Amino acid sequence: MPKLNQIIAVEKGVKSKSLQELTQAHQDVQKPALLAGISRTYQPKDEEGEQLPPESTRVQVMAEDVLRATATTLTRLFDVTATKDWANRTAAADVVVDGRVLLPGVPVPYLLFLEKQLNDLHTFVRKLPVLDASESWMQDPSTDAWKTEPVRTIRTKKVPRNHVKAEATEKHPAQVEVYYEDVPVGYWTTVKFSGALPARRVNELLDRVERLQQAVKYAREEANGAEVTDQRTGDAVFGYLFG
Repeated sequence: MPKLNQIIAVEKGVKSKSLQELTQAHQDVQKPALLAGISRTYQPKDEEGEQLPPESTRVQVMAEDVLRATATTLTRLFDVTATKDWANRTAAADVVVDGRVLLPGVPVPYLLFLEKQLNDLHTFVRKLPVLDASESWMQDPSTDAWKTEPVRTIRTKKVPRNHVKAEATEKHPAQVEVYYEDVPVGYWTTVKFSGALPARRVNELLDRVERLQQAVKYAREEANGAEVTDQRTGDAVFGYLFG
């Protein structure tokens, strides 16, 4: 008996071929010239009249032939698709992660759904915000965020000072240069907070997603190895439609 993965492999080619042939059939029956024929002969009015050869154009496309060919082409597609879909109702496998059955008896369509969702989740997790590695972080129970140790820094203020370059004399005033000196006036105590995640946590999540992705792929391969029963739906459908 054929296996489901063999039917899946064949289905794409059958779809492509049937689409091409159906398109060609549609184009053929839309060309009146291919469906039309004629036969005519000429008889002069009297024996001395000009003799002309007969003319004929044969019908190149018969609509009934097109219907039969279309039914044959689509019957194969209908049968292959039915065989796959009937098998998908029963083909299933367990999703096993680290030796534990996470999801028992999962059918193929849901395994395909899981694969797509896990691809999207992998992208999402990979782009999660990560704590700045240049800081030392600890969890803060009061805010449920991460925080750094307090860092104390001095706040300074520029205060003008006078520098006497030359003392005053009877003839000249003193030469004074103003400069500014940074004078401590207080202290800042800074604690940084962040809602990002430690790199270790993001890597752990990525690892889980990737292990589940692998498990789902294994399950799909196992389910697709199930034997199938050939379904014959095309004859019934086209026997009714074109019969």
